[in-house]
Amino acid sequence: MPIWVDADACPVVVREILFRAAQRWQVTTTFVANQAVRVPPSPYLKTRQVPQGFDVADDEIVAQLSQGDLVITQDIPLAAEAIEKGADVFNPRGQAFSRENIRQRLAMRNFMEELRSAGQVTGGPASFSQADRKAFADQLDRWLQRYARK
Repeated sequence: MPIWVDADACPVVVREILFRAAQRWQVTTTFVANQAVRVPPSPYLKTRQVPQGFDVADDEIVAQLSQGDLVITQDIPLAAEAIEKGADVFNPRGQAFSRENIRQRLAMRNFMEELRSAGQVTGGPASFSQADRKAFADQLDRWLQRYARK
């Protein structure tokens, strides 16, 4: 079961965790972005550069993934599509998306987008913390352990 990474907005520290995990667990990990992504030499690390454009990387990930794959993304609509195809999904902060919570997350995302477009909300997400890094690493480790059992 490969890992697909929405690499355009993926924090560098998360990429580094994924580099090490792919090598240690020997799982193919593909970083999809509309710009070049540098990865260390490894038979398990791949990059796929897509043309510039709205949701082009997301569309490429959805087109390539299979049931049981893992998708790492902060993009809620991409997460929803991946879940629909049977993928496991979590964000770089280690928060899992599932059939049970994705509708609520989509609704909240749409609500926040409406507020932003009306000028009501100007701040973005909190900066990436050490706790976020640990939560991601722990979530990835749990997924990889399940993967290894299959």
